[in-house]
Amino acid sequence: MAGKRSEEGVGLSGELAARVPQLLDAMRSVGTGLELHSTLDRICETAAELAGAEYAAIGVVAEDGDGLSDFVYHGIDGATAERIGRLPDGHRGLLGALIHHPEPVLLANLTTDPRSCGFPPNHPPMRSFLGVPIRVQGEIFGNLYLTEKHGGAEFDEDDLSIVRVLATEAGIAIGNARLYGAARQRERWIDGSVAVTTALLSGGAAEDALQVVAEQARGLSDSAAGLVLLPAAEGGLEVVAVASQDHPEGAGGVIPPESQIAALLLAGEPVFLEDAATDPRVLSELVRRFGPVMLLPLQSEGRVLGSLVTLRERGARTFTEAERTLAGQFAAQAALALKMAEAQRDRERLAVYEDRDRIARDLHDLVIQRLFATGMMLEGAQRKSGDPAVQQGVGKAVDELDVTIQEIRTAIFALQQGPAEAPSGLRTRVLREINTAAVPLGFKPAHRFVGPVDAVVGELTGKNLIAALREALSNAFRHAEATRIEVVVDATVPLPDGRPGVRLTVADDGVGIPEGGRRSGLRNLKRRAESLGGDSWYGPGIGDEGTGASVVWQAPY
Repeated sequence: MAGKRSEEGVGLSGELAARVPQLLDAMRSVGTGLELHSTLDRICETAAELAGAEYAAIGVVAEDGDGLSDFVYHGIDGATAERIGRLPDGHRGLLGALIHHPEPVLLANLTTDPRSCGFPPNHPPMRSFLGVPIRVQGEIFGNLYLTEKHGGAEFDEDDLSIVRVLATEAGIAIGNARLYGAARQRERWIDGSVAVTTALLSGGAAEDALQVVAEQARGLSDSAAGLVLLPAAEGGLEVVAVASQDHPEGAGGVIPPESQIAALLLAGEPVFLEDAATDPRVLSELVRRFGPVMLLPLQSEGRVLGSLVTLRERGARTFTEAERTLAGQFAAQAALALKMAEAQRDRERLAVYEDRDRIARDLHDLVIQRLFATGMMLEGAQRKSGDPAVQQGVGKAVDELDVTIQEIRTAIFALQQGPAEAPSGLRTRVLREINTAAVPLGFKPAHRFVGPVDAVVGELTGKNLIAALREALSNAFRHAEATRIEVVVDATVPLPDGRPGVRLTVADDGVGIPEGGRRSGLRNLKRRAESLGGDSWYGPGIGDEGTGASVVWQAPY
């Protein structure tokens, strides 16, 4: 039976007809749920049960039709998968052949097939093989593979027929899951664009707004890091905002002007790297440590304001066409918001200049003239008075008026200078982060301040506290599924060593971190606190039955 292919059409007689009820149950199971990866898992498990196979897998064909972009399997435990190592990429062997010739295949012993290239070390033995293509809306999505029929038997035509029916239903389920996933993805990017626009137009410090852009881009693109670059004075592009849990350093780095990538970005062209570590165009060590990278110009009305960069770890999947399109739209929206924020700041600055000019004119034309006239009258009265005490008192008054006139002239000069932008207080920046987080959360977190927050907390501690708050709110949005969040900033906390400190507490009523869940964000918060001589920890939340989680971060002033 080796190499045997099925004829077109599905017959329903004999043993196959007896399996129809099981097939109908399997089709109902496959059609439930809308999340793509869980749908693929369910298809693998259902197909294995239906055909009596030990192992099942789905290889998702890459967008360019060359190799696999994803490989979902059933029947191999985690320890075995770890020993095997890298998943099949579909560039060679039987799996590669089925990508280029997507037809149903039955093999009694796949190891003897000339298209087979063997198994990697620690791979379980597999002989009998059944493969069918999965089509979504007429296009090849991938292939469903089954191996090792129970009892050492071979897959037969009945198995192939029934699995082909299941593959057809799987194509419908995958199509629905894809549409749902694309809709959710677009919704998330739109929410991110709203959050960025809100941050940029809130009137806060430009560096804080750019940090929000980097954070949103990193989270929305499922990347390890997000960067915002602006044109450097000496040429090239300078990193001005970094959002990363595992790579927090990098601000101040530069993509040199001689870089081909910098030239393309400054010309308004996006750049996509499959692997930054091996791409010869990469001259920056900051980027070279990563794998797939997406570099997008922040461009509005033909003017390049900077660049948005998202970076994935080495070995991670490349950015899909849909992700590139959504990220490009996000970058265009962020660039427009940047330009609007710049125009808004210019208008506000112009209004301040105009107001200061008016005040300066009023002081010069009205107040100084009146004071000068008053001084002249007092000097006339001084000359007419014959009382030495009165003359002395009037003389002192005239001197005071002269000093006042000089002080007003100094004030007029200062008013005519450019207004220095005073940094926002910590309270204002905390409220800005809360308002920004309210957009994707769908509700506004409660907040409370204790003690003279703005007066006692220094700039370095305040900057790290804002970064910790942003990380905690971002985690609550992405993972907690919370309906209530409380933020408390307490500037009256004594640290264990007796020094005065400030404590940030972000508590929610969500699901908390699952057992074995990622805690890299918490470790990053702890590193930030410890670098200042403080601490950070994870505690219970504010749910009615002790559910949820709270992140506590504290540091000295």
